[in-house]
Amino acid sequence: MSKIYTLTAAEISDKVCELALTANMYLPEDVAESLRKARAAEKLGRAQSLYDEIIENAKLAADKYMPICQDCGMAVLFIELGQDLHVEGGDLEEAVNEGVRRAYREGYLRKSVVRDPLADRRNTGDNTPAIIHWKIVPGGAIDITITPKGMGSENMSRIFMLKPADGAEGVVRSVVETVREAGSNPCPPIVIGVGIGGNFETAPLAAKEALLVPCGVRNPIEYYAKLEEEILREVNKLGIGPSGCGGTVTALDAHIVTKPTHIAGMPVAVNICCHALRHAHGRIEGRG
Repeated sequence: MSKIYTLTAAEISDKVCELALTANMYLPEDVAESLRKARAAEKLGRAQSLYDEIIENAKLAADKYMPICQDCGMAVLFIELGQDLHVEGGDLEEAVNEGVRRAYREGYLRKSVVRDPLADRRNTGDNTPAIIHWKIVPGGAIDITITPKGMGSENMSRIFMLKPADGAEGVVRSVVETVREAGSNPCPPIVIGVGIGGNFETAPLAAKEALLVPCGVRNPIEYYAKLEEEILREVNKLGIGPSGCGGTVTALDAHIVTKPTHIAGMPVAVNICCHALRHAHGRIEGRG
């Protein structure tokens, strides 16, 4: 019989609150470095000035402990739960939502969630419920990644139900079309998450997972690493630039996550994120 490990619901709420605040106030270093590299590569004067402002904004947010962006997003969490972990003292999902609730209240973060998309668009007042993706894994710990996702860039995301015959060219074409049509709306420079495979429901999730890959890190499979580089080249040829004002760099990076799929299909989802690509990760070991 496996050893049982324990944590309290309150401990999980505390960790979620901490991570939600961190993600909203501090830009991850990989994203900050990609912005500095984009500034160095940028050739257009007005675009250089915009990069300076974007970089300064992230620095001010960290120095003053204030949100990087006024859109503090919906709280999206990826949680790996050890199968030997027992949570005491409350409901696990409610513990996660309580952590989000506290962070958005205590940090004076904008609450952006409405209770119903059409019939009753009243704000819930605490940015819950969070969007939680659970994965059961071996062990007695819980790993939590939170990524606050603003809707300006989310609105520009798309899914394409391609056929296998469309191949890699179809993937690149779909991404470029998505970015071209998005224009300045997602607050470029952007990071692009591409989910390939799975089905209609899992390709978008793979695309969102792709946004968690650190900027500058290529896919471990050479075929997809080259495809990521091709996507990045083609997107940057569009010349949209920071804030849509033109420029050399439109996308900071592009990442691909693939899933097994059906013999007759090749879903491709494109999840765009603005330059405020926020996420934070934490782990709690159970007691046992």
